Amino acid sequence: AMNSTHSDSPDSVADLPAGHRDLLWVLSQMGPSESLPLKRALSNYYTDGIDSHRLSTILTELVEEDLVTEHTRDHYLNEYRLTETARRALSARQAWQAGSGDDITVGGRN
Repeated sequence: AMNSTHSDSPDSVADLPAGHRDLLWVLSQMGPSESLPLKRALSNYYTDGIDSHRLSTILTELVEEDLVTEHTRDHYLNEYRLTETARRALSARQAWQAGSGDDITVGGRN
């Protein structure tokens, strides 16, 4: 049971597990995608890869959280895309990381 009390606040991705955030990020980079390209992208990213079951679990949970929508194309291929909520959340997170990460990532300024 995920805590969805502030699911409509733009920084709600902060509460998500890393794998969920990674998948949202990949989707934001690739645009609407089927699960296979998503799996490939994540497999390149994770040293030990990601299995299909894990991927579909994450996708299902993101759909339930209203961060991803699922569209069926050609009767059997599912295409996933970010919702507006997810887009706002990701850009809020990027802004936060850019704002708070400066001193940490750039050495010698603290």
